[in-house]
Amino acid sequence: MFTGIITHVVPIKKTRKTNDGLVMTFARPSDWNDLRTGESVATNGACLTVAAVRGHEYDCLVTPETLARTSFGASLPQKVNLERPLTMQDRFGGHFVQGHVDSTGTVVAVGQSDGYRLGVRFDPDNQGLVVYKGSITVDGVSLTVSDAKSDCFEVALVPHTLKSTTLGSLKAGDVVNLEFDVIGKYVRSNMKARENHATG
Repeated sequence: MFTGIITHVVPIKKTRKTNDGLVMTFARPSDWNDLRTGESVATNGACLTVAAVRGHEYDCLVTPETLARTSFGASLPQKVNLERPLTMQDRFGGHFVQGHVDSTGTVVAVGQSDGYRLGVRFDPDNQGLVVYKGSITVDGVSLTVSDAKSDCFEVALVPHTLKSTTLGSLKAGDVVNLEFDVIGKYVRSNMKARENHATG
């Protein structure tokens, strides 16, 4: 479980294709001395498993399924947002984030009128999961929806988010990972089940 509060931004050092997918090598943050193989790391919002740790870097295997469902299959960024899973001692500063990317979206607008705002187009099939003033995760960052339409939403980015994540470098046309609020997903699933039961 994650919160969408990014702790580090690191570069992708190299990639290597294998029969199992794509091995990505990341710079290991200097304060991650206890990072071990088998751990999960939210990487631009996608929960990846650490496959190897070497000195100041670590590897994760990105499977074909993950490549197909995330922005990693479209184009690899130069840098990624990182968050390790919650511990019992951590503050819960964002919202419930699973690291399970639901779909990708496309940046359609970046503007600085009335603050820094980011517009993202998404699959209209997910319209019911994007709610005004609700939570959404973009490339692993917990954000609040400031405007919502049938196939596009807008978020406002505060200076700290621009400084501490990769979102400030996004431009129109860029593909981003989206994870919708897990509570909303459970509610929609339950409502669909009730509708199916009612129509029998």
